[in-house]
Amino acid sequence: MSPEFVHLRLHTEFSLVDGIVKIKPLVKRLASLNMPAVAVTDHANLFALVKFYKAAMGQSRRSD
Repeated sequence: MSPEFVHLRLHTEFSLVDGIVKIKPLVKRLASLNMPAVAVTDHANLFALVKFYKAAMGQSRRSD
């Protein structure tokens, strides 16, 4: 089994300090790269949590 890359520091558009990554394109790109996980580490909030969860679940239904 080969090691897989997991990005452990990613700031989305919801990060109050920095970050411009939009959730839906992020999830599509992760799926296209077969990345098993990503750590969303926005500063000072969890605003992206629900949007990321819904996008990831929608993507997993498409790939089933």
